[in-house]
Amino acid sequence: MPSPGRDMAKYGGNTSCVQVEHENTCLILDGGSGIQELGNALDPDTPVINLLLTHLHLDHIMGLGYFKPFYNPKCTVNIWGPRGSNESLVERLRRYFSPPFFPVRLKELPAKINIFEIDNSAFEIGSFQIQSEYICHPGPTVGYRVECDASVLCYLPDHEPALGSSDFPHSTEWCSGFNIAQNADLLLHDGQYSQKGYERKVGWGHSSMEDAIDFAQLSRVKKMLIFHHDPLHSDETLERLFEKSTSNKEFDFKLALARENDTFVLD
Repeated sequence: MPSPGRDMAKYGGNTSCVQVEHENTCLILDGGSGIQELGNALDPDTPVINLLLTHLHLDHIMGLGYFKPFYNPKCTVNIWGPRGSNESLVERLRRYFSPPFFPVRLKELPAKINIFEIDNSAFEIGSFQIQSEYICHPGPTVGYRVECDASVLCYLPDHEPALGSSDFPHSTEWCSGFNIAQNADLLLHDGQYSQKGYERKVGWGHSSMEDAIDFAQLSRVKKMLIFHHDPLHSDETLERLFEKSTSNKEFDFKLALARENDTFVLD
């Protein structure tokens, strides 16, 4: 859940939402509470917006009802999200956009909405080549690899790579997320727990900071941002855990804690 307050002001208290831009194409990864601020900042004349959802847990869609472009009849919003086994993506989104959870129904949104189901898929949006892949997290969940020219971004905000592989982090075989993360220029990866905290929550679908770092090392990325912070972790707590996870260790890639409103240019 969002965690506003002065103790969380440095790294931000909104839930997951990342904007990716190139030329005239806008991608938005997830619709957490941060998408409200993003929607207000977008050019109101943006004709097409592409929203890529990793999964439909509430923290990743809670901002959708407050996303300004949905209420612009001149805007087209294309939504991609994981295929479910029992219900379609449209049916699951309708559950959020319906009373008593939200007063406006999906069919009542003024914007033109197009919804696309994906699984282990490859598709293009403008100049972006995108690969999605199911990953270790409860419920249908995908991660994304976004390529443009020679630059690669990988987005894995809810991910537990220590599950599934019998030899993590020493082998890539059966390692969840490796195929879409390998050699990425920038990896945004789940780092919700301390190592001790993770031991009590194996199977919950999230990573310790140490496992996130090991996954980045295994995938040979160039830079990683530790993402999806525990809402109870203050800025001071996050920095203490990060220091403990990285002190007296050498890495052949850059890493940092993700901060709200950070901007990166991939060449």
